[in-house]
Amino acid sequence: MTNPAYVLPAALKGIGTIFQGIGGGGLPQELAEIVGLRASQINGRSACVYGHTVNLRKAGASEERIAGVVAWREAPCFTRAERAALQLTERVTRLADLSEEPVPDALWDEVAGHFDEKQLSALILTISLTNMFNRINATIREPAGTTWG
Repeated sequence: MTNPAYVLPAALKGIGTIFQGIGGGGLPQELAEIVGLRASQINGRSACVYGHTVNLRKAGASEERIAGVVAWREAPCFTRAERAALQLTERVTRLADLSEEPVPDALWDEVAGHFDEKQLSALILTISLTNMFNRINATIREPAGTTWG
């Protein structure tokens, strides 16, 4: 099937508007790609893993950082702020796997200590939008190497 966002142009326009809003939040692009990559890895969505990896390379991210996203807890190349964002990404992406509060106060405090309200808003929207794209791509079986654009 053709990607639903292309079938419904108003939806594509809305997605573009969300991206513009995220872009105005001041979240570093590399971090947005890192959390997008992690959510896509968790969801097993090859098209999005591929896309975020390509975007990270274009942004100048090292191969060490790109490869380290899957094992970010042990990888030495991530800052405390990036680790907090990755932890938030995992908690929000794995909602069905949790038997406790999805975002405990301690995690929220940690993330909010690294990002201002606009950046935090951009981070939450980036994680959420990535998960939406993962679900669209799973439904229509979007193959790796396919890019939106």
